[in-house]
Amino acid sequence: MTRQRHGATETRTGAKQPSLDQAGGDTAAAETSGEISPWGRGSKPAAGLYLVATPIGNLRDITLRALDVLSAADLVACEDTRVTGKLLRLLGLKASLTPYHDHNADQARPALLAKLEQGAVVALVSDAGTPLVSDPGYRLVRDCVERGIAVTALPGASAVLTGLQLSALPVERFLFAGFLPPRGAKRRAALQELAAAPATLVLYEAPHRAAETLADMAAVLGDREAALARELTKMHEEVVRGPLSELAARFAATPPRGEVVIVAAPPGAAEAPSALDVETRLRQQIEGGASVKDAAALIAAETGHPRRDVYALALRLFRGSNEE
Repeated sequence: MTRQRHGATETRTGAKQPSLDQAGGDTAAAETSGEISPWGRGSKPAAGLYLVATPIGNLRDITLRALDVLSAADLVACEDTRVTGKLLRLLGLKASLTPYHDHNADQARPALLAKLEQGAVVALVSDAGTPLVSDPGYRLVRDCVERGIAVTALPGASAVLTGLQLSALPVERFLFAGFLPPRGAKRRAALQELAAAPATLVLYEAPHRAAETLADMAAVLGDREAALARELTKMHEEVVRGPLSELAARFAATPPRGEVVIVAAPPGAAEAPSALDVETRLRQQIEGGASVKDAAALIAAETGHPRRDVYALALRLFRGSNEE
């Protein structure tokens, strides 16, 4: 269902699959219903560190490879053992859990590395989504690589990519900024550093700070087209699209609930540059030494025009130039 409110486009999609929130403490039905089965469990994975993506809300987004590894791991390192323990129970799995998060990573990492060097299968998960995206896991990966320990990534759910896909904004080039500083002055300074990036901007925000962050984004970045997505993959999934200022006003009046992803168009996208403006920018890039392909990609990201259209224009204008 799509409706217009305060000038912003709002989309609600009723995800009717089981979610972590809906499941609550009633694990027996999920464990025995057969709706989610750890198919393919068999031989134990090779020793090493496995980066396992987990659902961001909808249990059916677990992957078969994730089930295989989680069912066979000697140890699962996780942000919160309660959250991951609940997920594993809902999936009908049992595993040995150990906490690994921002506050204990430096202390916990040596023990994990020791187990890995002894030939253990260790899975690293976040509370939801893809590990290493806005969490401390990269240091563990770096240390494994330095020690010659095998590292395998299992792709899966990602709030960053899901929010970007649903934003209806250019996706050829994007910059993920994680969480901005919570206080206004530092947040605005961080936004100033990001303002000129020729890419769609994606960030996470706490629901109670969403309106303030949107207002700061409008003030620093300009009133770009944007989208706020919340409760992604869950029953109450919602995406609201519109100029940053309108989204700020909307959520100041009614703060969002649940996890929030904010996506903002790249600089220049809101102005919908004319074909002449695009041609001028292409000439500047190509005469400056850029290839047709690279110039088209850059101008498409800056303006929001479809990349194929910009590339076709560039080929017409500069046929015979370096196309690579």
